[in-house]
Amino acid sequence: MAAASPPPSPPSAKRPKMSSSSDPEADAEPTSPSAAAGAGADPGQPRRPRYKRRKVAILLGYCGAGYQGMQKNPGARTIEGDLEEALYQAGAVPEADRAAPRRYDWARAARTDKGVSAAAQVVSGRFYVDPPGFIDRLNAQLAPQIRAYGYVRVTNSFSAKKFCDRRRYLYLLPVFALDPSAHPDREAVMASMGSGGELTKCLECSERGRKVPGAMGREGKLPSPGENGADAPVEGTVDSHDESGSIGDVKCDPTISDGGNTSAHGELGLSSNEKLDLPASGDGTEAGNAELGSNGVPDAVHSGSADADASIGNEEIKVEATDTEEKVQCMDFEKSNGEGKPPTKSPFSYTNEVKERFNRILKYYVGTHNFHNFTTRTKAEDPAAKRFIISFAADRVVSLDGIDFIRCEVVGQSFMLHQIRKMIGLAVAVMRNCAPESIYDVAFRKDVNLNVPTAPEVGLYLDECMFTSYNKKWKDSHEAVSMEPYYEEAEEFKIKYIFPHIAAMEHKEGAVALWLHSLNNRNYPDFRYMETACAEAKVGAEVAADDEAKVGAEVDSIEEVQMPGDNVSE
Repeated sequence: MAAASPPPSPPSAKRPKMSSSSDPEADAEPTSPSAAAGAGADPGQPRRPRYKRRKVAILLGYCGAGYQGMQKNPGARTIEGDLEEALYQAGAVPEADRAAPRRYDWARAARTDKGVSAAAQVVSGRFYVDPPGFIDRLNAQLAPQIRAYGYVRVTNSFSAKKFCDRRRYLYLLPVFALDPSAHPDREAVMASMGSGGELTKCLECSERGRKVPGAMGREGKLPSPGENGADAPVEGTVDSHDESGSIGDVKCDPTISDGGNTSAHGELGLSSNEKLDLPASGDGTEAGNAELGSNGVPDAVHSGSADADASIGNEEIKVEATDTEEKVQCMDFEKSNGEGKPPTKSPFSYTNEVKERFNRILKYYVGTHNFHNFTTRTKAEDPAAKRFIISFAADRVVSLDGIDFIRCEVVGQSFMLHQIRKMIGLAVAVMRNCAPESIYDVAFRKDVNLNVPTAPEVGLYLDECMFTSYNKKWKDSHEAVSMEPYYEEAEEFKIKYIFPHIAAMEHKEGAVALWLHSLNNRNYPDFRYMETACAEAKVGAEVAADDEAKVGAEVDSIEEVQMPGDNVSE
């Protein structure tokens, strides 16, 4: 008689899925049986700890200076490329999966353009993590201008790209950009000089003389490092659409050069009368650049206009100043002894009237529209051209290193390449009276193609990625993917890296000021689209009327010829 087999043992209870930060023992489990038993290992040798792979979302911030955008691109230095290598060096990615992000479900919440920063980016994937030291190990492998704030456990199906409900971007636009008389195009500057063989010195664009392309032969090189030589910018590319202009005024806003603040100040999260104190380094105008260059990451130069192509002139520059009836003169050229006339303050400021008009223009973007004119490589028939903008407003002015910036906040489900910069670019063109406000009547039409200007990238940064639906669905079993626990860290990061970079680029390179020189009807003939369309419609109506009149005259002449014939026949 066979012996009875012993009863099976009861199954062990399953461990509930919780976040790694609240369940440290779960992350300390070994990845393989050999690691668990230590088979074949020398007891005297220390063994590297191994952890289970967990699906996590990493929250981080970065300054885009010196990087070719977020998304990995062969042959270019990108945020994603540095981050992937840092994850491998920190032990979060095994050797077999190195440089193969698809193997660990890599996803990003947003793809920022070249030179664009992020205060709150989110990436996700399956990584080997441990609560006590993963973030510290990761940051140790990253450049100072890229900081991971923390991470949370997420569901296996989570994707930072697909589960992100909306993104909020901020664009810091200098107040003088909305002044129609500030920063004319280059041909107007040359006309004010009365000579085509000198170096112009636009104090609002930079503290250096710049050659005018077309007036002095070949275009110069990009500017060399500043006087203090610290954190020298490297040569960068210039947008091909930004060219020297032909129409404009001869006045400039001196906000940058004299550090004057002509409008009421507000601040991100501060009261309206507070200013942001940036960490000073060097001469005070390059705050925060020492940190950007401490890891060998140079500042990228993006002037935003082909007129930025120039070399620093060592030649003596003449002064030619003329008074105007409406405003005091604010375009100066260096005297022969090197001394310059102190610029005067501009009366322009972000008043309630200007604010009301600017916000009215920005509201044209709100809602679902076809944004094929506000991106590149996307056809009007492509369903991806339709995007939903939740809100777009510019209600506050912030002061960074002596320059007043308008805080433009846009929230949308998702954005295409260059979309926000082009939306800002057209809005500025309308505010400067380069394009009529009625251009928005056709800007979203599928049958109309417009060449829309692209604002410089330096003032744009990703402020937050939101996962409202995911957090609501999984609130009982997983931590919320939110920047709320890391708000203070993100604010410190912006003050230390992002804000100083934006202010320094305007001080040193005049990123926005130089771009303004390109906003004219010669570079952008589509600014006159409504004018041209109305003229064509008028001409068409006149031609139709003429044709109708000719037909009527021909009928009358035929009747006149036939009448005598009829009488004769009778």
